[in-house]
This record gives sequence, C-alpha cells and structure tokens, in this order.
Amino acid sequence: MDLNTRSQGNVLVIECNVESIDAANVGQFRSMMQSVLAGQKNAVLDMSRIAFVDSSGLGALIACLRELSVRKGDFRLAGMNDSVRALFELMRMHKVFSIHDTVEGAVESFA
Repeated sequence: MDLNTRSQGNVLVIECNVESIDAANVGQFRSMMQSVLAGQKNAVLDMSRIAFVDSSGLGALIACLRELSVRKGDFRLAGMNDSVRALFELMRMHKVFSIHDTVEGAVESFA
C-alpha cells in the first residue's frame, strides 16, 4: 500500500494508491493513516483509485474521522467512484462523512 501526501494550505491531502480497503489490508491502512494524520487537524482522502471498500475499511475510515474530530478538525472524502459512493449511501455513511466529487472541492470546503 502506498500513500502520498501533500499540504494545501492547512489541509493535508492524502492520495491512496490501492484498489481496495478491505480485511486483507485494513491493518496496514490503519497504521499508515495513523502516522500521516499525527498532528494534523484537517485532511482529505482522495479515493479516486479505490474501487472497493468493505466493512472493515469503513471502520478504518471512521477511525480517521474520529481521530481528527478529537482535535476539532475534520476528515473529508473525495473522488469516489459510483460503486463506492453507492455503498456509502446504502450504509448511510454519506450522512457521517463530508463527501466531495473532487479533491479541490473538498479542500475548498474547509475555507
């Protein structure tokens, strides 16, 4: 698994270069996200390369949201494909996360 990060103002943008976040790789994902989110307040996860998320992946994303919420920040998602977005809507996660079509839109939403 490969995560690339960059800062846009006071927002950390995380590009996740993996096809799925599931039981097979969720431990590694959680560990890597914990490292990159350390000390951060606001972050956007670019999900444009992610084709599948299972329940363990959803749990890991919720953990990221909670970590930043404790710091009075937010964790936003961007660039979901239609099938992942449908899953989020089915599981009502679109009411938990701020989901944006583009990374730029997600970053701008912090302003």
